[in-house]
Order: sequence, then structure tokens, then C-alpha cells
Amino acid sequence: MQIIDTPSPNFDDRSLPVSMLVLHYTGMQDAESAIARLTDAEAKVSAHYLVAEDGTVLRMVDEDKRAWHAGRSHWRGISDVNSASVGIEIVNPGHEFGYRPFPPEQISALIPLVSDIVERHEITRGNVVGHSDVAPARKQDPGELFPWSKLARLRLALPRPTRNLADPHWTDGGFMLALERFGYDVSDAEAAVIAFQRRFRPERIDGVIDGELRSILLALLLPKPQGDD
Repeated sequence: MQIIDTPSPNFDDRSLPVSMLVLHYTGMQDAESAIARLTDAEAKVSAHYLVAEDGTVLRMVDEDKRAWHAGRSHWRGISDVNSASVGIEIVNPGHEFGYRPFPPEQISALIPLVSDIVERHEITRGNVVGHSDVAPARKQDPGELFPWSKLARLRLALPRPTRNLADPHWTDGGFMLALERFGYDVSDAEAAVIAFQRRFRPERIDGVIDGELRSILLALLLPKPQGDD
């Protein structure tokens, strides 16, 4: 895997060990604009890596440093997500500029990068997340078109549960408690539900808690076989 160093000045020291990987889309009109912003000292944003649509991989911040990609965010009790994570920006115009599927060349370059990071830092599948998972009230990326299933098949992300689903018939309040237990910030309940849908049921994103969502969340919370995560 060839990686091109394109340093960003936007980083500082970590205060936590790496336990998470956060995936983003750039949400800008083209790769050049995204790279310029991520390397602009005045912008005060960065990521450890950027993956272009043609599969080119740029390294912008060393992994032992804290890149500024997650902003105000929270996941599984961690509020300084930047300190605890490696961040990857995936070039895509996003919902504002013409959201589109991620090209095969881009995903083919992303997968070995994710695999390498996850293996080196021993990151569990449940901590490979999207920006919308850790900041549901603010972010939509990498969005409903991101091929999470491809990562899941390689055990690089949690799969969507599809077998032996059973509706626990939680109240909406019970669902929110379960969603918080799973890892989400539920202070904005509708945003948290939408983020969960975007990640685990992207074909219908309406913010409505229904039996299918309850059954998916229950399956994700059930104990896994020994050695799983």
C-alpha cells in the first residue's frame, strides 16, 4: 500500500490511547479543495489519512498525534474522540454538493488501510464508526451510501444483524436507553435514531423507532460468541 505524505500542521498530543477509527467523507466539491482545507493552519481541521476517489492515499498527521477530525463528539463514554481515534477522510462531495456512491478504486484502497490500522491498534469492530455515529446531531458522513457491508464481511466493522431478529417491544424511551448503552450520544433523540438508521438500516432513514430498528439494536447488544466483539 503506497501512501503519500501530505503533512497538515493541524494536530496536537493525544491524551488517550487509540481505541477507535472514525470514517468521514470530505463533503467538499473536489479533492483539491478538501486537501487544501485539511492542510490549512487557519482551518484548524485535519485527519490522519485521506483516500481519494482514484484510490490515492495521503497521510496528513502521524497516528501518534491527535488529528482534529471529529470535533464535538462522543462514543461509548469517550468525549475526546480525537484523542482516542484515527480519522480517515474519504473524498466525496457529500449531501451538500452531490452525494454519490464511493468508487470501487476508493474502497479497494480504503480496506487495506482500515485493516492495517485496526490490527495495529487492536480496534474492535464496534469502534469502527462513522462521523455521524459519534456526532449524530451535527454530521451525516460517511452517509447511507458508504459500503459498510464490505468492511463487515472482512470483519473490519460490525455487520447489520439479519438472522433470528426478534422485536423486544421496548418503549421509545427504552430504545433510547439501549441506544445509549450501545454507544450513541442520545441527547438529541431523533438525530441519534437517524444516525443509527444511516448506519444499520440505510434504506429507510426517517427518525421513527419501529420493530425492525428495535430488533436490530437488540441483536447488536446481545452477547457475542467468545473471541468476537
